Amino acid sequence: MTLYEDLKWRGLIKDVSSPEIEKLLNEGKVTFYWGTDPTADSLHIGHYSSLVTAKRLAAAGHKPVLLIGGATGLIGDPRPSGEREIISKETLDKYFEGIKKQVTNLFDGNIELVNNYDWMKDYTFLDFLRDIGKHININYMLNKDIINRRLDSGITYAEFSYTLIQGYDYLHLFREKGVTLQAAGSDQWGNITTGIELIRKVEGKEAYGFTMPLILDATGKKIGKSEGNALWIDKEKTSPYKIYQYFINTDDSLVIHYLKVFTFLSKEKIEELEKSVKVEPEKRLAQKALAYEVVKDLHGIEEAENARKMSEDIFSGASLENMPVIASNLNVGTDILSLLVDCGIAPSKSEARRLVIQGGISVDSEKITDPAFTITKSEVVIQKGKKSFNKVTLKK
Repeated sequence: MTLYEDLKWRGLIKDVSSPEIEKLLNEGKVTFYWGTDPTADSLHIGHYSSLVTAKRLAAAGHKPVLLIGGATGLIGDPRPSGEREIISKETLDKYFEGIKKQVTNLFDGNIELVNNYDWMKDYTFLDFLRDIGKHININYMLNKDIINRRLDSGITYAEFSYTLIQGYDYLHLFREKGVTLQAAGSDQWGNITTGIELIRKVEGKEAYGFTMPLILDATGKKIGKSEGNALWIDKEKTSPYKIYQYFINTDDSLVIHYLKVFTFLSKEKIEELEKSVKVEPEKRLAQKALAYEVVKDLHGIEEAENARKMSEDIFSGASLENMPVIASNLNVGTDILSLLVDCGIAPSKSEARRLVIQGGISVDSEKITDPAFTITKSEVVIQKGKKSFNKVTLKK
């Protein structure tokens, strides 16, 4: 398959700005960019789904530029639920360094990193309005989906201006770095097209963009920090074992989709695993391959082997001494729902309640179905589903 055909087969292309993108990806060598705002000191699996696509483009010979938004992060992009909390410049700088280290490792140093604060910090408000603002019609901005959805509840001028600033990022990178393609999650489509419009009006030239579908979990939620279900790339925040456990517990209905998105396994190998899901689902070969490949790419072969061995040992009952330990901030006597949320075993109390009522939680090998169940010991083993085990310590 060509690169474009492979991306399509994997379900990694949702919106495209022009049919020319297929030829651009297959025949040219383009400089492309992907961006994120440093809203935490680590990226998470939601980001990783896009970064894997960037790695595919880089492997095909295209040049990647990663923009970490030190300027746009000071404002925050519009969300359907409301305005983001303002983050201080000092905190953003700290977050920038954390993300920079992670991305450099993921690309083995073969990536150019830029910070839009570098070209925005000395750009005066009046100059920006004269140079950039005059080219974008207000009606054009109002028609952007994310802005339009916020009109009834209200949107601040800062949030409203976000798409214009990100559009200028694309124009700047087009001029200074020769960037002609932007790739991002589908929630960034409005910002991508603003940049393309600016390049067309200011430079009289064409630039391109495509989006990838957002990756959802089994409940239909976007995987990310704002949904409370983030799996962090920083292994101090989310252990390789926990990432392994998350993916090995993937539902049969999602596992092939995740294999296409998150791994570099070939079409032939994934189709072989797809057959195993249908013929011998009890072996969970697809889930094991998915979990191993994700941890290997994020943290290396050694961590992937350790996570696999730990999982097999725990599942077989051979050894529990290497079980992950979670130190809870709660005291003995707390209820099971609060503990599940505090330890990150469930993203919310409503989800914890559902897990308990449906028999998905065991404490010290005893299945718990009462949401009011009280923890009476300072150390317990909590099992979620069939394969996720955590030793939890509570304060006495």
